[in-house]
Amino acid sequence: MKKRRLGKSGLEVSTLGLGCMGLSFGYGPATNKNEAIKLLHAAVEHGVTFFDTAEAYGPFANEELLGEALEPYRNDLVLATKFGFKEGKTAMGLDSRPESIREVAEAALKRLRTDRIDLFYQHRVDPNVPMEDVAGTVKDLITEGKVKHFGLSEAGADAIRKAHAVQPVAALQSEYSLWWREPEKEILPTLEELGIGFVPFSPLGKGFLTGAINENSFYGN
Repeated sequence: MKKRRLGKSGLEVSTLGLGCMGLSFGYGPATNKNEAIKLLHAAVEHGVTFFDTAEAYGPFANEELLGEALEPYRNDLVLATKFGFKEGKTAMGLDSRPESIREVAEAALKRLRTDRIDLFYQHRVDPNVPMEDVAGTVKDLITEGKVKHFGLSEAGADAIRKAHAVQPVAALQSEYSLWWREPEKEILPTLEELGIGFVPFSPLGKGFLTGAINENSFYGN
């Protein structure tokens, strides 16, 4: 497996990362725990070092799964997780208050069975909390050694610049595929200018571009 660095951050990850959301959340019933652990172990054996989760995936169940499955390999891996929803539930809306970010970080460390989060993303920009406060809180967590790198997800160019001015952003994670090219207009040029890595999610169109999901997928087939 080839490796690459995310922007100018120095954070090295496998070229292919594993987005783990679907094992617990978002794409139908959760995967059987034993099967999910087998899949995660197989990913490690094939050279994947970059694993992505979030408190909202479950909520909490996905982080717990990764903590259990990947604990034996922890020092060889990059674990990314996210904060930004009230009580970890997307239906309850956004919450990136500094005190909430800290609570999520402490809880995620326990669920992931680790002493540091390699990449801590703001899951979605919270219009009620200044980006400078968000970045400043993550900066403090980095100073304390609980977080190694700061990331954003689905953020616009202005938000990226505001965050980066307070704490260098290592990576932006946003949807990008053959059928969703929106980042090409403004986001990718901004990231290139600032030296920020880009982590695309749903690069295969959430399964549609591979034929794994089609019109029959929504009728129990």
